[in-house]
Amino acid sequence: GCFGNVSCMRLNSMQNLPTVVAEASCEKLFFCFPDPHFKAKNHRRRIVSTALLAEYAFVLKPDGLLYCVTDVEQLHRWHVAKLQSHPLFAAHPTPEDDPFVRAILTDTEEGRKVARNDGSKYYAVFRRRRPDEIDMAPDIFPPHDDDVVDDD
Repeated sequence: GCFGNVSCMRLNSMQNLPTVVAEASCEKLFFCFPDPHFKAKNHRRRIVSTALLAEYAFVLKPDGLLYCVTDVEQLHRWHVAKLQSHPLFAAHPTPEDDPFVRAILTDTEEGRKVARNDGSKYYAVFRRRRPDEIDMAPDIFPPHDDDVVDDD
């Protein structure tokens, strides 16, 4: 093919990603049909979470893309909500005829299974913001009582 630097690793990214992947070394990350962990007590195990998005941003190059695909609409809404609220990512509208979107929708084992069962597939693509786009002091965390300065 036309790709000269492609790699695939199977690992627990919740534990190992920053230790095995160098900073700003990836152009794309793909999360294809992850376990939805439906029970609220297991949401912390979801592959897309606020804490893990910081790690994904660490390994993605600026303007790198993160692709998510699932057959569970509730999980898709979770992915989109988490990514939209994270200061290091911006939505990246990508049409279905994009070769990478087409691949995650149709060329994965799970994607083919969903198609055989006439199921729905939902995808989202987000871009890693460049440093000049990032607010270095975002208001994503509420102030703590001990952060309040008393003028007296």
